[in-house]
Amino acid sequence: MPIIVESNTRIVKYQRILLKISGEALAGAHSFGLDPQRVQSLAAEVAEVARTKVQIGLVVGGGNFFRGVAAAARNMDRVTGDHMGMLATVINALAFQDALEKQGVPTRVMTAIEMHQVAEPYIRRRAIRHLEKGRVVIFAAGTSNPYFSTDTAATLRALEIKADVIAKATRVDGVYDKDPHKFGDAIKFSEIDYTQVLAKSLAVMDASAVAMCRDNNLEIVVFNLTVTGNIMRMAMGEPIGTIIR
Repeated sequence: MPIIVESNTRIVKYQRILLKISGEALAGAHSFGLDPQRVQSLAAEVAEVARTKVQIGLVVGGGNFFRGVAAAARNMDRVTGDHMGMLATVINALAFQDALEKQGVPTRVMTAIEMHQVAEPYIRRRAIRHLEKGRVVIFAAGTSNPYFSTDTAATLRALEIKADVIAKATRVDGVYDKDPHKFGDAIKFSEIDYTQVLAKSLAVMDASAVAMCRDNNLEIVVFNLTVTGNIMRMAMGEPIGTIIR
């Protein structure tokens, strides 16, 4: 069970968090690439949580770059396309690292695909040691294997580092029975079971990621990243979004 700890007058629910952010979130209002102001604002929120001594692992998707070349990649071999997507996550990880370090937060990028000149190779024990020393660790390049989404990569890293929760940051304020952007009568769940998510085929995370969380009893929190301060609210255990457990 997560442990309630108090630090810097704030009471936080989780000691170690794996935060999953989509690449599109870093694009801001743009359809492609990085929005420097959006990256800086998200980094400021993550830095605020890190200063409460919460240990943060971060996985950032690559959709803001790869979606832009998806049409060109459509006729490519699936494995080649997936590796292109993994490299897009490395670009985002380096951008987020730069923004966090400008906030005064020590950060390490660890990649599943070795590229020693730009990042550390992913080694589980080293990642845990970085977290224990108060560094934010950004996990990039997925699992290095094709056919696995960044949701699955985030779940794998969360389990490996023994995170208390995997926090899925989205553009909506939780899990609904159908797309709230398309259906005005969509019903939000404040809490839902893993099995219900799988049985109802709810578009939260891919099925393999949800099944991994279920099999290892890893709690998932789905919340709205577009609301300023929600990362801190999630870390403090405030009732935002949806809890899957």
